[in-house]
Amino acid sequence: MKKRVAILGCGGMGSGHAIAIASGTGIAIWGDVSTKDKARTAMLKGPIDTDISKKLELAGVYDIDPVRNAWAAEQGYFVYADYDAILKDPAVDIVLIATPNHLHKDQAIAAMRAGKHVLCEKPVTPNSAELEAIMAVASETGKIFYPRQNRRWDPDFRIVKKIYDEQLVGQVFTVESRIQGSRGIPGDWRGIKEFGGGMMLDWGVHLLDRILFMVPEKVKKVFCDLTYITNDECDDGFKMHMTFESGLTASVEVGTCHFINLPLWYVAGKEGTAVINNWQCEGKIVRLKSWEDKDALPILAGAGLTKTMAPRDEDSTKEYELPEVVFDNNELYSNLVDTIDGTAEQIVTSEQALRVLKLMEAAFESSEKGIVVNFE
Repeated sequence: MKKRVAILGCGGMGSGHAIAIASGTGIAIWGDVSTKDKARTAMLKGPIDTDISKKLELAGVYDIDPVRNAWAAEQGYFVYADYDAILKDPAVDIVLIATPNHLHKDQAIAAMRAGKHVLCEKPVTPNSAELEAIMAVASETGKIFYPRQNRRWDPDFRIVKKIYDEQLVGQVFTVESRIQGSRGIPGDWRGIKEFGGGMMLDWGVHLLDRILFMVPEKVKKVFCDLTYITNDECDDGFKMHMTFESGLTASVEVGTCHFINLPLWYVAGKEGTAVINNWQCEGKIVRLKSWEDKDALPILAGAGLTKTMAPRDEDSTKEYELPEVVFDNNELYSNLVDTIDGTAEQIVTSEQALRVLKLMEAAFESSEKGIVVNFE
């Protein structure tokens, strides 16, 4: 039986969900991006995507902004009078929360106490204590609380995970993940600290969730430096270094004042290196043919000579295209319904989200005190 979803908050994310669910495509793109950028939209579709029109339908939306409600009505969506009307509607199975971060806890708890399951935008809460309160109510009511960590389904991440899992560059010893832009923090609540603003909570939550999802190890040490280049109140970026129990290191970076971007991903293994330059997944893998060819003629490097850093040639390395990946772009939506029906295990769990929140809290502590934090 299909589940009916009511969306609370109809801004950038909420309106995208409304389009995704009402259209049955699962493509959460706001406004007319899908019609203007066919190439980007095509990247969001795959041959094994679940037809979510068979699992979800849009009950309606509500936003405190009348302009957004008017937009929803123009699309033909039902507009609720207020949040209380959503909670009282017996036909609503799921409340999708897409409001500013500081509101999530009370709204999620109210929904579960009203008998609704919850799909909550990230970060599910600004801190771990608030999520623990939500988890207690989920346990008490028996309702599903589902964190929407959708960027586990980004094609670039899926490629990197395949490289890591299948050791396509040998045993990985370091991973770099970064997002860089040049527009500062968006001019809305994301730049206000009390509302849960800042780039650590906005983008960091995604990048850290993906690293923890990919690497099945404890994080032993964390060092982080937050930046405040374009905003004095909230972090507009950060550089974070993590050491896992095996010795593998991960560097995670978010920046909003960069006019030349570095690669999204750089993955180094004992037998090769992989790079993904952008969201179009342009990049390559270079694998070593043999370690026997260790010596080289010196090259001129700046003011001196070096053999150590002399580049390899095609005799000792081989270049490969990045691997293809096929996955269900709508798996998160689909898994939410299957979890509610009791036919599948929840893929993105509250426990995973809690670990990410605690990792971000360790990052905040590291930056504030200028220290390395022992995490797990």
